[in-house]
Parts: sequence; structure tokens; C-alpha cells
Amino acid sequence: MKTKPVKIGRNTLCPCGSQKKYKNCCRNKKIEISIKEEYKRKYDILLKEPHQIQSIKKCGELLISILNNVEKMIKPGLKTEAINTFVHEEIIKAGAIPAPLNYRGFPKSVCVSVNEVICHGIPGERFLNDGDIVNVDITPILEGYYADASKTFFVGTPTKEGKKIVSVASESLKRGIQTVAPGATLGDIGYAIQSYAEACGCSVVREFVGHGVGIDFHEQPQVLHFGTKGKGVTLVPGMVFTIEPMINIGKRDLHVLEDRWTAVTNDGAFSAQFEQTILVTENGWESLTPFEL
Repeated sequence: MKTKPVKIGRNTLCPCGSQKKYKNCCRNKKIEISIKEEYKRKYDILLKEPHQIQSIKKCGELLISILNNVEKMIKPGLKTEAINTFVHEEIIKAGAIPAPLNYRGFPKSVCVSVNEVICHGIPGERFLNDGDIVNVDITPILEGYYADASKTFFVGTPTKEGKKIVSVASESLKRGIQTVAPGATLGDIGYAIQSYAEACGCSVVREFVGHGVGIDFHEQPQVLHFGTKGKGVTLVPGMVFTIEPMINIGKRDLHVLEDRWTAVTNDGAFSAQFEQTILVTENGWESLTPFEL
């Protein structure tokens, strides 16, 4: 990791670890800390080392292979619980762990969100019907590392509304990813997504955001899918986070059901989402859970 001079407040604890205030310790010394140390101290962001990135990528390969097989299952008459069973068994078979299972009380191994369900849908007795859209969100833990991705699928013959919202959600993620590069900001990502989705007459969910990932399920930073160019944390190589815009064909207002997980649109209109785990590289970005958008 590169080093660079960092401005330190006089009354902050000295970074040398003495537990003294900076003004009473190393103030007159030139202190250089790595970008990795700076981002951990300032933002609680864990920049990933090459071996960690490779492990996250390996987990992402498992995730995408399972997601591709889920896509082959999707058809009218399929019970959402069947998706959960398949994903759970495939993750366990690979020697991995389904991260959602029992996470803060979540009762299943995958999130399955149908039509008006924005995110965190709990698989169960609901059957898929012709014309539905369904998002499947998978997060395995393989050898201690996490990868996170989701896709929204058509069930049978898509409706006009289904085609539109899935297309806008997919393109929103694509545009968000394409802004990622060293020196860009988190606000650039949010602006790219929001400006496109709203220009298409859709709305962007604000209550749920992307997040750092890799060593833990949810890390810093939070990645908003709306925002202002040039605002927010500056991106640097080694950052790994999800971009996962939830786009509604109607209004963005939502509520969470009594199960305390399932978020749905207030107006009952379709919501779609696509998600990938993205690495900031020296020259741009790499998806650690790649699929075509």
C-alpha cells in the first residue's frame, strides 16, 4: 500500500499508539501512514490485500455458478421454498456456509423477492406465477470470505411493466459500476444510478444500500444508490463493496411487513434489483461476481 502524509488534529490520539494526544507526542515529527491505515482509521473501511481478493473472487465464482443454476429453475408453479432448498444444498455441498441463515434472525439461506417485494423476501409457500419477476440474492461464506450478488428473473412470459423495470434496474447497476475508478467518489456511483433511473420514470429506494463486503457480511462503506457527483468517500484500490440498486416502477415509498424483514412497495408496484461485488483496481474496477448486464 502507498503511504502519504496525513493531517492529524492536535487533540486526537497520536497514531504512534502512545495513547497521548498528538500535540504532546509526535506533533513535530513527520508521520506517514498507509492509505490502508488511513481508511481504517477515518472510515472503518477495510482495504483488501491481494490474497483476500482472490479468496473473495473464489467465493464469487461459487455464487455465480449457483445463481446460474437457479435461473434454470425459474418457471411458473415453482415454490419459493424450493429456491431456498436448492441454494442451501448447493452452498453446503461446496463446503461453504449460507450467510443469510440466522443472520440477525433471518430464517432462510437466501432472499427471494417477488414482484412488489423490494428485498429481504423470505422463501416459503408463495408460488411463482406467469408474468412475475423474482430477485434471488445469494451470499455464501467460503473459507471465511463473503461474496454477494443478486439477479432479477422473469417468470414465464414477462409483462410490459416487468420488462421495463428489469431493464432499468440492470442498466442502473451497469452505470453505477462504470463510474468506479480510483479518484471517483461514492457520490458519483449514486448520481449515475439515480439520474438514469429517474430519467426513465422510475424511483430509487433509499432505505437499503450497498455495503463493503468480503471479510464480513456487511462492512463499511455504505454505498448509496442516489447522491451528488464528487461527494462522499474517495475510491481507492483495494476497496470491495456491493452496488445493488433497488428500482421501483412506481413510487419509492415502502414498508416492512410484520416478519420484520420483507420490504414491499407501498403502491404494490414492481421493484427489481441487480447486485454485484465490485473491487476498485489501480485502473478502474473488477467484478468479483461477474454476470452480463
